[in-house]
Amino acid sequence: MTSYNANMMAVLKRLYMGLILFFMYAPIAVLIIFSFNASRSRGTWEGFTLDWYIRLLNDQHTQRALRNTVLIAIFSTIFATAIGTVAAIGIDKLKKRSRTAIMLVSRVPVMMPDVIIGISLMMLFLFVFRTLGVGSLGFGTMLLAHVIFNVPYVILSVTPKLRQLDPNLYEAALDLGSNPLRAFVQVILPELWPGVVTGAMLAFTMSVDDFMVSFFTTSPGVQNLSIRIFSMTRRGVDPSINALSTIIFVVVMIMLILINRRDRRLIHKNAEDD
Repeated sequence: MTSYNANMMAVLKRLYMGLILFFMYAPIAVLIIFSFNASRSRGTWEGFTLDWYIRLLNDQHTQRALRNTVLIAIFSTIFATAIGTVAAIGIDKLKKRSRTAIMLVSRVPVMMPDVIIGISLMMLFLFVFRTLGVGSLGFGTMLLAHVIFNVPYVILSVTPKLRQLDPNLYEAALDLGSNPLRAFVQVILPELWPGVVTGAMLAFTMSVDDFMVSFFTTSPGVQNLSIRIFSMTRRGVDPSINALSTIIFVVVMIMLILINRRDRRLIHKNAEDD
């Protein structure tokens, strides 16, 4: 009886996980299938075609939006990772009360709705521009906004690694003749690297995914992919959106597979070294 109950529980667990995965990925599967549909209808299959992908590749506005998205994601990730890592190290050196207060403040943008962050940054940029009499919303303000809201994610990713770090490593490196910069780069940074990489990946993902903050901190002439898709849906859902979403999904899945394979190789290598 005990064995029967255990088998039933195992079956129910698999069924439960299967239902979760089904409801998560069924909409994506439908989107991918209908990206090859010859009809504009979202509910009728009329044959296989690549016309929507060809139309997407010939769309200059979408290509420009893709270029803006990639550039902003890359640069915001670089800046946010550097600023967030240094900020996390600085926060870790503070006294406990000050460190707790600053960490609490750094969590606020993470929990804050994107619409509030977007509107507040827009008002800040407009106030600065009117005060100085120069500047306008556009690519630069969108990039700066992405850096600002990505920094807390990097701080929260690096901080746990700092707490695991031996506080005597840095002093030991200095005692052995290393200068402060070399000690940080060759001793401290490798220990923090998993947290830094996690924060960078999270910042890149948040930047590519963001719509609300981007919408409020740019001008109509500068769009990223999320704003471009929103502008396309206002005129009716075009099947080329399905093609664009399919390409993004495939690229993300390939990145995840490569990252997971790299992590498995590292774990296997560490196990062999031990």
